[in-house]
Amino acid sequence: MATTYAALLRGINVGGSRKVPMAGLRALVEGLGHDGVRTYLQSGQVAFTSGHGDEESLAAELAAAIERHFGFGVDVIVRDHAYLKAVADACPFPAAGLEARQLHVTYFSAPVDPERFAGIDRAAFLPEEFRLGDRALYLHAPNGLGRSPLAEQLGRPRVTKGVIATTRNWNTVLKLVEMTRG
Repeated sequence: MATTYAALLRGINVGGSRKVPMAGLRALVEGLGHDGVRTYLQSGQVAFTSGHGDEESLAAELAAAIERHFGFGVDVIVRDHAYLKAVADACPFPAAGLEARQLHVTYFSAPVDPERFAGIDRAAFLPEEFRLGDRALYLHAPNGLGRSPLAEQLGRPRVTKGVIATTRNWNTVLKLVEMTRG
């Protein structure tokens, strides 16, 4: 049975480097034998349907193909519709009352131990807040991600060591759910 997935590519098309044209990415994913391939924005989201593999093997397959085709490595996380919908549904913040730039989800390639975050003085960053979910972290940053001192702390190596972490704003979180609906 075929499953619809979204692949999240980390750190492409930022600042003019690590260029991955979306048409080229779509062709690459189709060339791997996947169907219904479509991309969203230039920042590395591609949805596709596949009848083989699982999230980890599909991520490894896509990362290897990108490196062969484009000449540089890219971290890739692949998640299915059920997971993406569950993450959106579990948001601990009042998403409907916030601007998309104020709410973000960081997707992790594996579960993260809450102990990684023990050194962060949450009160020092208020009104910014974060909550952990299933291989995800929700960040409420009222002034946006680019101006968030908490986001900077959450991106430190002690927090992200050993896992792939890639962040999307709330509009993209919802679009991924829609794109993978099947």
